[in-house]
Amino acid sequence: MNIGEIDEEATVMELADRRIAFLGLGNMGRPMAVNLVRAGASVTGFDPVPAAVARAASASVGTAASAADAARGADIVITMLPSGRHVLDCYRDILPAVGPGTLFIDCSTIDVAAARAAAALVIEADCRAIDAPVSGGVVGAEAATLTFMVGGDPASVASAEPLLRALGARAIHCGASGAGQAAKICNNMILGISMIAVSEAFALGQRLGLTDQALFDVASTASGQCWALTTNCPVPGPVPTSPANRAYRGGFASGLMLKDLRLARSAADAEGVRTVLGRTAAEIYADFVRVDGPGRDFSAVITAIRDGAVGARHDEETAHE
Repeated sequence: MNIGEIDEEATVMELADRRIAFLGLGNMGRPMAVNLVRAGASVTGFDPVPAAVARAASASVGTAASAADAARGADIVITMLPSGRHVLDCYRDILPAVGPGTLFIDCSTIDVAAARAAAALVIEADCRAIDAPVSGGVVGAEAATLTFMVGGDPASVASAEPLLRALGARAIHCGASGAGQAAKICNNMILGISMIAVSEAFALGQRLGLTDQALFDVASTASGQCWALTTNCPVPGPVPTSPANRAYRGGFASGLMLKDLRLARSAADAEGVRTVLGRTAAEIYADFVRVDGPGRDFSAVITAIRDGAVGARHDEETAHE
């Protein structure tokens, strides 16, 4: 399912009578809730952090005193929460407050097993569920240009389309419950590995006397081309919009990349898949977050690669082979 060209008037008409509960009003959830209000929906939000509730309220999002109060009487419940445990606890708390047929849309990034368990809870309560993790970050949430990776039965996915249209530029139906989460963690495993490869190449190129621009000009038009290079280039200069030009502020935080790589590693372990590069990437980002913190864009890993602050254990293992 591709959203394609957005008919804003049709979207407003389709959402006008929808009562939506939005649970989780942080950096991603708040702008998404605001965009739904702008699209004509009636939105009631909740977050356990009072400051997040206040920011949402200042942007015309209705608020409630609890998650259950926000969900009571809602046609659609959207969650944007930190982990699978939070999603499952939230669903158990609010399911008694909603009526049959309520559509649950989980936009969190969580493990596949938790996504499937959450969907089972919802379906057992005679409601509908899809998992719809997002790509695009805070900028995409604010601009309503997110990409959704969607898991669930076709009828439930189709019923969510007007809402997804109001929040993003593209939605891809990946399969049954949990498939959206599977696609998200596999995609981000590729991204994390790619960023490390690009960063190592720039670190080596600099030592060999190449300018960053020269390496970018070659790799961006040759076989080294990838999103981590051409959109999120880890060195300042070649791509003016990349976080490297803002001291790695904004973008996709290193802590979130580490979370996704760990989810991919756990899934690989559960399925018996040997993801050597994915596991190594998770270890490198764990080292980086320990020395740099979780807040800067994940492309800032290049600063630790240059300094030799990550990857030492892998050098030792190779030396003993």
